[in-house]
Amino acid sequence: MSAPIDRTWLKDHSELGISAFLFAAGALVLGNTLLETRGGGSSSDPLGPHAVPLGVGMLLLLLAVLLTLDVLRGGKGEAESGDDIDLTHPSDKRTVLMLAGVLVATAVLIPLIGWPLAGMALFWGATYSLGSREIPRDPLIAAGVSLVTWFVFDTLLGVDLPGGPLMGLI
Repeated sequence: MSAPIDRTWLKDHSELGISAFLFAAGALVLGNTLLETRGGGSSSDPLGPHAVPLGVGMLLLLLAVLLTLDVLRGGKGEAESGDDIDLTHPSDKRTVLMLAGVLVATAVLIPLIGWPLAGMALFWGATYSLGSREIPRDPLIAAGVSLVTWFVFDTLLGVDLPGGPLMGLI
């Protein structure tokens, strides 16, 4: 017969769940990186494509171990004080659902209409969801931010973002 689980100990050490998540994420990143079959670096990139994932995976594992040690030694996360929000009120489900809808719509629209227009919908939809109703200003700012991010990623960084119908115009 197994011993009953002490629920008060688990409640007092709930941060161990975050440690377990960090450890699992680090193990996943390291595992995927080490199982990758591509070779190492080249003359222009001596570290190769595995350097950053290996570093991130090792840092995640280190954070998991350090957090676990801190929690087991009695460390406790500080509760949110809520200086700028009233913690007695529940979250605004309408706003959260609108933002989630904007994100899903953007993911669906990017392959169809390209980043500049889908990004504009993302930025404008996010500002609208969060309460801004400045109709002439918000869409123009959203279009500008979307075009600038597309230009920076596509032209300057070399990351190919789909242009959609604007592909030959800009």
